[in-house]
Amino acid sequence: MAKIAAIAGGSQGREVLARGDGWQVSDVHCTLGPRDRPFEERHSGVSIAAVVAGTFQYRSATGRELMTPGSLLLGNAGQCYECGHEHGAGDRCVAFSYAPEVFERLAADAGAPRARFKTLRLPPLREMSPVLARVSAVLVRSANAPWEELSVQLAAHAVQLERGIPRAPASAEPGATARVTRVLRMVERDPDAVHTLECLAREARLSPYHFLRTFQALTGATPHQYILRMRLRRAATRLASEPAKILDIALDSGFGDVSNFNRAFRAEFGLSPREYRRSA
Repeated sequence: MAKIAAIAGGSQGREVLARGDGWQVSDVHCTLGPRDRPFEERHSGVSIAAVVAGTFQYRSATGRELMTPGSLLLGNAGQCYECGHEHGAGDRCVAFSYAPEVFERLAADAGAPRARFKTLRLPPLREMSPVLARVSAVLVRSANAPWEELSVQLAAHAVQLERGIPRAPASAEPGATARVTRVLRMVERDPDAVHTLECLAREARLSPYHFLRTFQALTGATPHQYILRMRLRRAATRLASEPAKILDIALDSGFGDVSNFNRAFRAEFGLSPREYRRSA
């Protein structure tokens, strides 16, 4: 989903939040309004954009849709489109872009026979609420955010909902327990290493989509949640048993700064790191 800057009275801009092999997530801000003329854009890859705030008209050769908070903008690679703000100024989206071959693999894993959208929009649906709430939550504190997991989940859910594919409950396939156990032991040996979803899935010899579903079915948490909690438990142990500075423990635990560490620690234990150390 391409966005350019400085058009008439308003502007459009994007901040890349994360990227990986064949995927990218951007925070897209727009301040265009009724006095600004729509202009043609083109999806460079397969696009799924979650509307976080504002409204706008999304138009292409196949029709037009009103985009509202909670809806998903869908776009195929190479598709031309326009976004108009005839009835109000500004919007904000979290835009996920996929290389066509990556999206094709995700769609196939999700049970879709074709990796091409037939519609321009998915309205705010109850089935999408958990994923969209997670997107909004991590957008507020994007440091250490599970964007790779969200890119897989969002693509799979969007494909299934657009095609009316029933979502089977997550379950462990035969032999999956041994594969996930191998990954768990690898993470336990070095929890502070960079463990991307792609690398973990490769270790388990599963696709990212199937690994994410299987891991959650067996452990009750996503890989990101599991690793985060393991790191926080280790940090709590150090706080209780070592005189190391909280900043050093935060950095050793994979957090870029102490404020994010404090928020995550309080969410997990109900106390700040300093309060936890005093109580211990």
